[in-house]
Amino acid sequence: MSDPAFARPGRFWKGNLHTHSTRSDGARSPEAVCAAYREAGYDFLALTDHFWAKYGFPIVDTRPFRAPGFTTLLGAELHAPATALGEIWHLLALGLPLDFPPTAPEETGPALAARALAAGAFLAIPHPGWYGLTAEDAASIPGAHAVEVYNHTSQLRTERGEGVYLADQLLAQGRRLGLLAVDDAHFKSPDAFGGWVMVKAEANEPEPLLEALKAGAYYATQGPLIHDIAWGEEAVEVVCSPALSIMVLGRGSKAEQSVALGQTRARLPLAGLRPGGYARVVVADAMGRRAWSNPMHFR
Repeated sequence: MSDPAFARPGRFWKGNLHTHSTRSDGARSPEAVCAAYREAGYDFLALTDHFWAKYGFPIVDTRPFRAPGFTTLLGAELHAPATALGEIWHLLALGLPLDFPPTAPEETGPALAARALAAGAFLAIPHPGWYGLTAEDAASIPGAHAVEVYNHTSQLRTERGEGVYLADQLLAQGRRLGLLAVDDAHFKSPDAFGGWVMVKAEANEPEPLLEALKAGAYYATQGPLIHDIAWGEEAVEVVCSPALSIMVLGRGSKAEQSVALGQTRARLPLAGLRPGGYARVVVADAMGRRAWSNPMHFR
């Protein structure tokens, strides 16, 4: 079984997929936000301002801020009523056209998600822990490509940055979803550079990056690097930067792990995880920072 993030041609590119500017509720201009990520060594950035009427339904044209070695993806954080808790829906959409039509007053979250997907977007479920999104809510967005398992701003400001619990519920139900780590930076606090994705593509350009995201050819991280994952019939082999824990997790409580300070590789058995239908790798370093692979599905 080949993992698309490691077996396909190309190289890894570092990017943040969720960011805000003064075009909605962020503190820095689009140009300044792009400059901050470029100067921090990122290869690409998606500026995803809130697609609300009060901000003029912005899909910010960041093409002028592209530079050699740095590109941008066009997108937005979309909104519509209402989740099970009565919250406004949040939907992260990347690769939207600049003329994506505004949300209609009667449009629901699932309908808006379907429209974004029809426009060719990579669609993710952002910060589910932050606003208590339920598995039933998520089930109403069947075309979503991914779930944010770590949102740096939500963790920093409310200690609700985790989405792993929701992701595992959906995976146990048979959903095929990728796992994202993002900043959701607004630059009103030190909320940048805490979570990102490493995307495997042949070029650091919007179309190859979006294709790779849709194909699941990436992993998410707070810092640890995953150099290789090789899925075999009996075990998964992981090569990574120095770690304290290397884990493979499956349905429910199923898990195997190697815990040893400074280890850079592990071979973990899969026999106990295969009946649950999927497994995913997590690498944690001595500081508690994690990297998350996308799931491997066994059926």
